[in-house]
Amino acid sequence: MAEAENVISINGKDYTSDDLNDQQQYLIVQIRDCQVKASKARFEMEQAQAAQNAFTNLLIESVSGEEKEEA
Repeated sequence: MAEAENVISINGKDYTSDDLNDQQQYLIVQIRDCQVKASKARFEMEQAQAAQNAFTNLLIESVSGEEKEEA
């Protein structure tokens, strides 16, 4: 069974690794690593945003609870 070859499309044209020189292949590796890092950064940002929202809601509830007790 033949292994599927990686194909990259640039400006509508498909290229295999055999079509690309060493520098071009290196750039593809760099691009893929940047994509992974950007995806991880988005994931971590979403976690941080969710945590911030949770803490904000807890603070609002806490302050609202104190206001009700004072009334």
